[in-house]
Amino acid sequence: MSGALTGTGTLVRLALRRDRVILPIWVLVLGLLPAMTVSAYEQLYPDAASRASLNASGTNNPSIAVIYGKAFDLTTAGGFTVWRYGVFLSLFMCLVAGFTVVRHTRAEEESGRLELLGSAVIGRHAALAAAVAVAGGTSLVIGVVQAVAMIGVGLPATGSLVLASGFAGAGLVFTAVSAVTAQLTTYSRSANGLAGGVLGVAFLLRAVGDSSPGASWMSWLSPLSWPQQARPFAGERGWVLALPLVTAVVVGAVAVFLAPRRDLGAGLLPPRLGRPAAAASLSGPVGLAWRLQRGALIGWAVAMAVVGAVFGSIADGIEGLLGDSAQLTAILERMGGAQAVVDTYLATIAGVFGLFVAVYAVLATQRLRSEEAEGRAEPVLATGTSRVAWMSAHLLFALIGSAVLLAVAGVGAGMAHGLRAGDLGTQLAHAAGGAVAQVPAVWVVAGIAALLFGLVPRASTAASWAVAGVALGLGLFGPALNLGQVVLNVSPFTHVPKVPGPSVPVEPLVWLGVVAVALVVASLVAFRRRDVSS
Repeated sequence: MSGALTGTGTLVRLALRRDRVILPIWVLVLGLLPAMTVSAYEQLYPDAASRASLNASGTNNPSIAVIYGKAFDLTTAGGFTVWRYGVFLSLFMCLVAGFTVVRHTRAEEESGRLELLGSAVIGRHAALAAAVAVAGGTSLVIGVVQAVAMIGVGLPATGSLVLASGFAGAGLVFTAVSAVTAQLTTYSRSANGLAGGVLGVAFLLRAVGDSSPGASWMSWLSPLSWPQQARPFAGERGWVLALPLVTAVVVGAVAVFLAPRRDLGAGLLPPRLGRPAAAASLSGPVGLAWRLQRGALIGWAVAMAVVGAVFGSIADGIEGLLGDSAQLTAILERMGGAQAVVDTYLATIAGVFGLFVAVYAVLATQRLRSEEAEGRAEPVLATGTSRVAWMSAHLLFALIGSAVLLAVAGVGAGMAHGLRAGDLGTQLAHAAGGAVAQVPAVWVVAGIAALLFGLVPRASTAASWAVAGVALGLGLFGPALNLGQVVLNVSPFTHVPKVPGPSVPVEPLVWLGVVAVALVVASLVAFRRRDVSS
């Protein structure tokens, strides 16, 4: 076994050098984020009465639990931090770990670099071990920074350690999950897609379990729920932390078992063979882009329909959450505010849909870079297909596809809520309108990603995800941190009017649309003027 790990240290150093910019950013952002909540909590809830009101109205309410998870104690800054960040910070930890593993395993095989390294003194398991070490180590370092930062701002040490360990454990679990998906598929996109599918199922299991008392056992099946189930700052249950450790070890062992049972560069699940003759639709760039993008688009459409239905099904319960809590009402109104409580909730989840779909928009846009880097774009461009036509075909699915996904999510939420409320027509229009209103903001994110591809192709992947991360971070965490409006305005989603609401100004949507169009046009011009690179 030692021979199989030969060269692991060298590959670890290589991976750290390649990720020397992006990983420290994630460590600082995710590490310091929980500690930043303390001052915001004390400003929003300055006295015992306001905190008791928040705790009475927010604890175990199914409507808010589907988004943020269970709240065990909202009378302390620590308990509020667990409730506000438990789910989404775990989600980010999983994404960072998963992308890191696939980047340094399957993506390296796909590009041929790992085969070149393998011709030297590199063991069979060295690449997998190095990727797991970097991703798992990053999760642990983030956990250490979180614990130190939370203790530094005055939160109890025991709760801080348990919460940080829970977040790190979520990262370790998806380090192992991505290690398995990297053995199953031939392409990095497929490996990320499978891992993302597992993460989506985990999110839905947690959402259903946290919002349905009769199905609370489902929460225990989700790694996203374990940091909250450990009850940091609310009578800690340290034994829960064994769940992510055991899961990571077991799933990681599966990855080790699968690795030697496939050829280098191939997955255990072979790609489906194509037809003997190409379909007529593949004669043009749009047909080719559809063939490459359709799998992801269909998968995302199914996922957004399910997420929309789950979120919409508990909209009626949001009124019971607020009660007489003016503070909690203020939070929701900052995130998606409208005067009617249910409309506020629908506007809030519409914003969440927009943030989710922004991830798809970046993925679809980055297909351009993967096609170019892997040498498949150049043969297409050697034909009569122009650069503008080729790039526009892919951007068509990034833009129109994101609009379709938002519409699907809005319709799912509206139908689920409308059928329960007995007012299908009105609620369907409200929910769908709120979701579709996010389209221009998503297009701005896609436009920035496209412009980065046109200007700096080699750095476009990391830079595009940084843009998406900023948008998601400000949208999910900015209001709870009580950040200034100047900071919040950096995200295009801040400028989306709150739909449904008493009044919907059209000007912000028009300006966002103009910015998105300008970014797309600039990206096409930039791509025309640069060399095709690898």
